[in-house]
Parts: sequence; C-alpha cells; structure tokens
Amino acid sequence: MSSILLLTSSPRAESLSTPIAVDLAEKLKSQNPGSAIVRRDLATNPLPHIDDLFTGAIRKPAEARTAEEIAAIKTSDELVNELFAADTIVISTGLINFNIYSSLKTWIDNVARAGVTFKYTESGPVGLLTGKKVYVVLASGGVYSQGPAAPLNHAVPYLKSVLGFLGITDIETIYVEGLAFGPEAAEKAIDAAKSRVQEIALAA
Repeated sequence: MSSILLLTSSPRAESLSTPIAVDLAEKLKSQNPGSAIVRRDLATNPLPHIDDLFTGAIRKPAEARTAEEIAAIKTSDELVNELFAADTIVISTGLINFNIYSSLKTWIDNVARAGVTFKYTESGPVGLLTGKKVYVVLASGGVYSQGPAAPLNHAVPYLKSVLGFLGITDIETIYVEGLAFGPEAAEKAIDAAKSRVQEIALAA
C-alpha cells in the first residue's frame, strides 16, 4: 500500500498553506484508493528540539545506547520510518523571516541522520531516501517565486538542498503568494494554487 506523508507546520488558524496541502494529499489519495495519508501537524503537536542526549545517541550503534538514549530518539525513529514508507510527501509552510517555520526545521533535524537517511562514502555523502516525490506548498504575503524579492526566498532553496542531501530530488513548489496585496490578489493566488492541485491530482 502506498503512503502519503503530510507535514503541516503553520501555527496560524487562518493558514492557507495548510488547507491547500491537505486538499492535495486528499486528492492524491482519491486517485489512488489503496493509499493512506499519514499526517504530522507540526504546529499543533510540535517535536522536541534535539539536544545533547539526542545527538550523542544517534552517533552510537543501536546496541550501545542506554535506555535513556533509546527513549531520546524514539520519536526520531518513528519519523524516519514514516519517511521511508512514504511514496509522496506533501509539505506546507509559510514563509517566515524568509525561511520555513521552526517546527518544520525541527522535523528535518530529527530525520536527517547519518547512517540512516544518508551515508558518507569515499566519494561524498549519499542520500538514502530515493524514489520519492515531494510537493511543497509555500504561502507568503509577498511574491518570492520571481522578481526582486526572489533572492530573499531561502525556504525553497533550503528544502531542495536538505531533501536532495537525503536523496529526494523530485520536488515541486506550489506557491500561494502575494496574499498581502489585497483581497483580489489573494483570491487570484489561492485560485492558482487550487488549480495546480487539481492538475497534479488528475495526472497522478
């Protein structure tokens, strides 16, 4: 059975990235009736930031970890398993201070693990999460996909870099942007994102 991993990270009750990402995941599921959606609401149920115990534990062989260290990475192990099981990953975030929400960054810190989701080789690092498709839904008040503000969009380059490092290179961004430019511009941006979601679902 195929799995769709849905990661939402906006803490805003009126978030637009979240409902569009949810709609995309549900439409993809409807196109593949045997699939399942695994959702992580990183805003409502935030993950703990990694600490010294965590970083020490992941550097040890499993058999050498103490009970406390095993407990410290239990959630990380669950997140990694969800990621490996997923065929498609839908990620939603707003653009905050030109980057992703900290809740999403914490998820990345939990799943980017040497020897698990990537490995070091003589020829350099190799990602171990290949063959997956990622859709990023990015909402912003301004326009950051192109134009003069594009260099300030650190969210998409970062996500492409870190996911690519893990072996995931098939990434598409669905922008919901220009939301602060008035009701008409916001409506146009939302409609464009919804249209793209529909196109993706029909092609799935």
